[in-house]
Amino acid sequence: MSFAELNVWTFIMVFAVLLASMLVAAALKRFIPALNKTLVPVSVLGGILLLIISTIVYFAAGDYLFNLPVFGSPAESDADKSISGMQMLELITYHCLGIGFIASGMRNTKKKFNKKRAGEIFDSGIVTVNGYLIQAFGGLIITIIAAWALHTNGLISAAGILLAFGFGQGTGQALNYGKIYENDYGFAGGSNFGLTVAALGFLVACIGGVIYINVMKKRGMIKIDTTKKRSTLADYEDENEIPAVSSMDKMTVQFAIVLVVYAISFGIMYGLSALLPSLADTLFGFNFLIGVILTIPAKAILNKLYDKGIVKKRIINNYMMDRISGLAFDIMIVAGVAAIQLPLLAEYWAVLLIMAVYGTIVTFVYVNFVSKKLFGAYRHEQFLAFFGMLTGTASTGMILLREIDGSYRTPASENLVYQSLPAIVFGFPLMFLAPYAATSDLAALITCIVVGACFVVLNLLLFRRTIFKKTYARYLSRHGDAEDEDPSPSAGGAGDEADGAEPTDSMQE
Repeated sequence: MSFAELNVWTFIMVFAVLLASMLVAAALKRFIPALNKTLVPVSVLGGILLLIISTIVYFAAGDYLFNLPVFGSPAESDADKSISGMQMLELITYHCLGIGFIASGMRNTKKKFNKKRAGEIFDSGIVTVNGYLIQAFGGLIITIIAAWALHTNGLISAAGILLAFGFGQGTGQALNYGKIYENDYGFAGGSNFGLTVAALGFLVACIGGVIYINVMKKRGMIKIDTTKKRSTLADYEDENEIPAVSSMDKMTVQFAIVLVVYAISFGIMYGLSALLPSLADTLFGFNFLIGVILTIPAKAILNKLYDKGIVKKRIINNYMMDRISGLAFDIMIVAGVAAIQLPLLAEYWAVLLIMAVYGTIVTFVYVNFVSKKLFGAYRHEQFLAFFGMLTGTASTGMILLREIDGSYRTPASENLVYQSLPAIVFGFPLMFLAPYAATSDLAALITCIVVGACFVVLNLLLFRRTIFKKTYARYLSRHGDAEDEDPSPSAGGAGDEADGAEPTDSMQE
């Protein structure tokens, strides 16, 4: 192999262009005030720039930007294992999803919440899953109708569930399931369909969020927070951590841990796919989930080593893990948007736009209703956090939140961070429903019914206090005399009063 050959440089060139596009996007946001006000993330804007250039190159030269020889040419035969630049973008998106989630999962979480705050975080997780469910429900109805009645070429009935992955979970998940649908179930252009849904979701999050902020500001209901949270040493390093610079750099240690966990997750997926070859693509679509699950025993082992005194210094640094996940997610988004091949979606544009409009409206209405009912003390902050996350990613939610709560005075930011555990617990079945939905038109319809039923049940759980309070009140009205004879107060009533009296962590601070 000669270092002068193009294929030696293709990997570097792809990354260089991705990162350069973000630098250009950051400069555009800096010098174009109107663009800066949209709050579109730099990674999304960089991806859109590359998407525009790639589409122009396609119509001018007959192929996409990243299929030019400098980025890697497509394989000329089945025996040729080389990959094109467009395929490399999909690989980058796929692996950055797993790396980003593992880095987030390896963070140390020492904070303890009182009963009221724990309840709010639990409710936040349920709201997140309900957002997925209501998006999936409507998306499935749209694509079931389109596939059955309109006979859209290549579209499968289950495609609508990609609305939940694209809007609700972002680029990586939309690509994963779009690819599974494309490879295993004959959905022509499935990966592009999923990536486009995710890209539309980012635009909805940022533009819709800005409109909401401006409308509420004009009504005098919110104020733009110009203060910023002051950084302290505790934001960058905990007590008794390994030194930043020693025989092995601290960042190297963090990245090594993330990649080792990811490598172990590959081993598990590979072993399971050998036992269940028909589920190989589905299993490898869970790369991020298996990685996150592995962070639990990994942290438990480290904590045991600390407790036994075998390891004296704390190894994990939350700040650096955040930077690893931030880098991974930025690259994932810009690569995912740049990988969209617009000409392949010519037959799906009507369905995509209807899904995007539905996803926008239903997410806005549901999140606004829940924020008003359950998070009244910081309704607008929680709305922006939820809306940004359920149409983009958690980072998008934080971007919108910072506009009115830059110093994080309300618990909305904590709800966004810590809701992931209950969201994973309740949302886990949806990930298994998605492959089943694609097996047949009937399976898609059954999945739609199951998703709708789960949405109803989880909302009963979410509004349990209000529902059971009314039930208890009716019980008292019917058995009031018997209750009066009982001198002991009800545990539920005392608990509710105690909960209402407890201040939040942010108030205590």
